[in-house]
Amino acid sequence: MSTPDRPKDGKKSPAAKTTAAKATAGKKPAAPRAGGAGSKPASSSAGARSGPPARRAPAGAPVRRPRGPREDYPTVQAFVAIGANLGDAEAAVKAAMAAIGALQRTQVTARSSLYRSEPVGAEGPDFINAVVAVRTGLDAEQFLVALQRLETLAGRERPFPNAPRTLDLDLLMHGNSVIDTPALTLPHPRMRERAFVLKPLAEIAPDKVPRAALARVTGQVVKRIV
Repeated sequence: MSTPDRPKDGKKSPAAKTTAAKATAGKKPAAPRAGGAGSKPASSSAGARSGPPARRAPAGAPVRRPRGPREDYPTVQAFVAIGANLGDAEAAVKAAMAAIGALQRTQVTARSSLYRSEPVGAEGPDFINAVVAVRTGLDAEQFLVALQRLETLAGRERPFPNAPRTLDLDLLMHGNSVIDTPALTLPHPRMRERAFVLKPLAEIAPDKVPRAALARVTGQVVKRIV
């Protein structure tokens, strides 16, 4: 006996389709089993190349960060005497220490205390003096030009020899340089005659100041203030 709701061509009637749709409504499709037999890996996006999996750093390993640009240049040790006796001389000397350290390829490595001394060969207010040690990649002539530029920026004038000054910077030594030109003489020719140079220099570099040189300037009054 034939079933009345099944057409002779084998196709389901509209009523059968409605019943099947209701039976499957609300059911989620089964997720594929990872690693199961016959399973296929998901295809990569178009144009992407497959490669080995990324390695993870072990727990507790230090994180490597990219390094910035590094300047490598040879340096020499140099010493600069600083003095001022106009305006706020103490502030001028401290500012000069910072300015020298800010010069290109130059770093201040040691600073002496500040000393007070009377003018030598001239009249005027007492000087405030100090000495700094630096490491610099500038050659002696370049360094001298940079120091003279700092003097100019500080308002240095030279109306006559040994005149009072807002800032005085003397290059005492530059590595092992021995120079004798109209513009520069190294080591400084009068550094061992001046207590206001030798005492602060001996404070930061005692190996650069012979005891005999200090003994020869004991009569010069130099007072450490800071």
